[in-house]
Amino acid sequence: MKPLILGALCVVALAACSNPEAERQQQEAIAAQERAKREADAEGIGKLYDAAVNGADWEKAKIHGASLMDQFPDSEAAKRIEPGFAEVKEKADASRELRRMQALWNYNQVPVKGGTQRSAAIYSKDRVDVDGSPAKQVNLVFRDHPEWKRHAYLVLQSSDFAKDCYRSCQVKVSVDGGAARPMAANRPDTDEAIAMFIVDNRGLWRQARRAKVIEIEFPVKAGGTRKAVFEVGGLDGNQMPNWD
Repeated sequence: MKPLILGALCVVALAACSNPEAERQQQEAIAAQERAKREADAEGIGKLYDAAVNGADWEKAKIHGASLMDQFPDSEAAKRIEPGFAEVKEKADASRELRRMQALWNYNQVPVKGGTQRSAAIYSKDRVDVDGSPAKQVNLVFRDHPEWKRHAYLVLQSSDFAKDCYRSCQVKVSVDGGAARPMAANRPDTDEAIAMFIVDNRGLWRQARRAKVIEIEFPVKAGGTRKAVFEVGGLDGNQMPNWD
């Protein structure tokens, strides 16, 4: 029995080796099919990439582009998108950063006598130690009230602003790391909130609308000044009609 099996295997082996050209062609055909499939798969991702770019959905375009470059780096589709992919990634990162900053703002509309009170508020990027107690975030608020009109003010969660500010004082405001500029401010003589109004609310609003980061330095009751940093780049002007 064994001699018969060995004989059959030899016949098969000889048959396979008898036509090396046919075997080579078969291997090339298989490789071509595999290449064609990879190109088709790559082109499918490339079309998703193109659709995202055409729709200015940069974050989705970055995902599809990265997938294409990672899985099929030698494909024609990858070669096609490669020249512009760096720009797409930059736009995607900028879009993600804008969404992050937009989420930092809190908008509110409250019915009040005479109409609607609207506000746009944001907390400082970092907690601020104003009096030696545990540091807390500072709040920056833009408010539009039908009776009290428009205001911009800072709110502390503890301690207080300097006593001089009950009459008049100054805060220093810098935009995107630029030179600080003084702005008049005052702290209303009330216990309802630890708030200090910045007199030129429209000027501060305009700065917030064109800036990514605003730093406000203010005097405190404990002595000296403190600085609060606000990432304002996501401020939505539509939430505060007629402020722009």
